[in-house]
Amino acid sequence: MGFFDEPFDFNTAAEGRVEGVAKVTGAGKYSAEYKVDGLCHAVLVGSTVAAGTLKSIDVTNAKQVAGVIDVITHLNKPLVPGLADEAKIKEARLGFAVFHTDKIYFKGQPIALVVAETLEDATYAASLITATYEKAEAKVDFQKASKSVALTAAGKDRGNVSALDSAAKVVEQEYNIKAEVHNPMEMHATIAEWKGPDQLKLFDKNQGVNNVQRTFSKLFGIPVDNIEVISEFVGGGFGSGLRVWPHTLACIMAARQVNRPVKLMLTRPQMFHSVGYRPAAWQKIKIAANADGKFVGLHHQAKNGTSVYENFNEGITRVARLIYNFDNLKTEAATVPLNLSTPTWMRGPGDCTGDFAIESAIDELSYQLNIDPVALRMKNLALDKNPESGLPWSTNYINECIEKGASMINWSARKSTPAQIKDGDWMIGYGMAVGAWNAGRGTASAAIQMQRDGSITVQTAMTDIGTGTGISMQNIAHEKTGIAKHKIKIELGNSNLPPAPSQGGSNGLSSIGGAVVAATNMLKSKLAEYAALQNDAYKGAAVDDILLSDTGVSLKTANNLFISYASIWDQNTLTILEVEASSGPGAERQKYAFCSSAAHFCKVKVNVKTGKVKLDRMVTVADGGKIISEKAAANQMSGAAVGGIGMALMEEQLVDEKLGSLVANDFAGYHFPVNADAPIIEVAFINKPDPNINPQGSKGLGEVGIIGTAAAIANAIYNATGKRLRDLPITADKVLLT
Repeated sequence: MGFFDEPFDFNTAAEGRVEGVAKVTGAGKYSAEYKVDGLCHAVLVGSTVAAGTLKSIDVTNAKQVAGVIDVITHLNKPLVPGLADEAKIKEARLGFAVFHTDKIYFKGQPIALVVAETLEDATYAASLITATYEKAEAKVDFQKASKSVALTAAGKDRGNVSALDSAAKVVEQEYNIKAEVHNPMEMHATIAEWKGPDQLKLFDKNQGVNNVQRTFSKLFGIPVDNIEVISEFVGGGFGSGLRVWPHTLACIMAARQVNRPVKLMLTRPQMFHSVGYRPAAWQKIKIAANADGKFVGLHHQAKNGTSVYENFNEGITRVARLIYNFDNLKTEAATVPLNLSTPTWMRGPGDCTGDFAIESAIDELSYQLNIDPVALRMKNLALDKNPESGLPWSTNYINECIEKGASMINWSARKSTPAQIKDGDWMIGYGMAVGAWNAGRGTASAAIQMQRDGSITVQTAMTDIGTGTGISMQNIAHEKTGIAKHKIKIELGNSNLPPAPSQGGSNGLSSIGGAVVAATNMLKSKLAEYAALQNDAYKGAAVDDILLSDTGVSLKTANNLFISYASIWDQNTLTILEVEASSGPGAERQKYAFCSSAAHFCKVKVNVKTGKVKLDRMVTVADGGKIISEKAAANQMSGAAVGGIGMALMEEQLVDEKLGSLVANDFAGYHFPVNADAPIIEVAFINKPDPNINPQGSKGLGEVGIIGTAAAIANAIYNATGKRLRDLPITADKVLLT
């Protein structure tokens, strides 16, 4: 179960990740890599039309291929009890009932699954399946379809936005963002094995094993504890693994049909339409300020694409209610149904999209007012309380993020008039933006197993998707117990371990950290109980007075009263000492508001002949409370910033309107940042603990690293060239033709 069979000396690893050696040596297994006896392979067959009804499907030739075990379609599938209930389908957030409908909602929708002895046999047989359809009109163009969709209120109005019309300065503009795809390195894969009629084991790529467990418990009507889900190593997710997708259910159905373990791994092209994406979005911003730069108000309108079979609202206008004081505020939103697969959460969902428009508009306003963009934001930050709830911030150091970031980038070198700095064919400019995210916390559990030699194993079901949860758990356990890091192992990513929320929404460490603290306190108390059998001084000892070392327990107030673990184990005939504890949010959520925040600054070079945009420097400064693992935290911020570079400059999922097909659904055609596109991201932290959010004082960082980066880049391009580009991505042709 654990990452290592033997303890790894982290004292010489300079905060190396607990799973690092296993990953780089290949010892760590990802979902598609487990060896299971009797395993067979499955390949999905997708619809060749984008809308309509499946009239017939011919699997005759496929079944003639040597090695083919079965072909599953809507005509011969094993029944799934939950798919007979529309309410359960919606509750499970499965989307469409795979193989339980003849309706076609998007091109590539699974219509068949070939199961064979080898992947090669399954792949070849899948290519031989043909189908006929009764086609229907497919809507795939977001811009066209959005024009006929009406906006509705998205939150409570504040004041009256008609006040904007009489303000000294007003910016009213539209902003567009193309759809983006998660594209983690590891493709989604599932190995499903029925251990009995109601006993299921899954190796599955996901960001929350307990969520997967609960979903299939409902769909199949079997006890939650009869389903084991393992997702120990995850090669990136960015939100794509936060929900259960139809391909996982298809794999489970196949395993039941053929009565053998089945492996299904999506191909890279299938990843583009099978596990969600950030939807295309349109926004209109009207923002106004007085002559002195005080915001009068904001009117924020937004639409995002969704599928025709499931409504996904990204919550684009939510961020309008978080960062600034707007006395007059109105937000409206709508979703636009399309014959595409369902979108889902992607890093900084909703807020990342909405922040681009707001922060771009604020930058435009700063030029109208002739006020420095930094000064304009500082003047209007909601530093005392959450503007929406009215609750005071527990902590909010976004102003310090801005000040530190401006100093790091040498903001004073920026020219207030655009297109003033030139170096040969390159125009140089500076831009900035800020971002924030509601800092959440869920209820989580953790267990600790202690051995006679003083080594401990900390366990939780939470999956570490690369965020550094494992090393952070180790750091917390080390800090709270005093036990050396090389004697602390971490086990996670298995539903048989103590339950925990999914790893997403910047809630992971905020949630599990409290559980680790609670478990360490319980361990110390339990050891004190045993120690009290040898010395009365330990009776009723306070947790903070109990000290643990690699070899035994002592008291702060009486350091000479050392009792070894060996003597405790011998006296009580112990083989292992186990404790489990839970922790979660409480009354503090009614007293305070919580947020993480960041400021992003960049220096860009824009080539006047080619339109190429080069990031010369990027600085990001975050308020994430106490930083538990600086390397992991910096990795989160820099990775998110690179994602923001992709959003700003290159990522776009295009659709062929006539065919309903995704265009360039592979790494050759879908462009995202590589090393040559991104500078070394300069990351800094305010590193001030939040005393109320959780016992360790840490706030999530995964989202705020990207929220605001695209706007900062767009604003820098304007400062460099004088060209205001409001549609993402900002490709070279747009730079040249604007």
